[in-house]
Amino acid sequence: MAASPQVKSLTRKLVPLLNRVLIKKPDPVKQSKGGILIPETKTQSKYNKGVVVAVGPGKYSSKGKVIPMNVYPGDEVILEDIGGISVDLDEGTHYIYKDTAILAKINKNVQA
Repeated sequence: MAASPQVKSLTRKLVPLLNRVLIKKPDPVKQSKGGILIPETKTQSKYNKGVVVAVGPGKYSSKGKVIPMNVYPGDEVILEDIGGISVDLDEGTHYIYKDTAILAKINKNVQA
């Protein structure tokens, strides 16, 4: 999967360290298709997933070896409801999470 020029420029600006992951969450829908305004508390709870933009090298074990990350740029993941550090960049708001805050990876290539 080739990264877009926007993602490449972003990863040069901000490189997560150790077992940290840079995530881009989708913008919450503030209005339904019928035009009804959705309260902010309802939209926030639905957006606990995002796309991995950049990853750090991984965490070091007690023996000094790097434990590699389980996610890669472009992966869609499900996150814990709370946590993450908000980072405002030219490309919009992104979040930095530890790898332990990632609950699952969404595999779109699996057929039912």
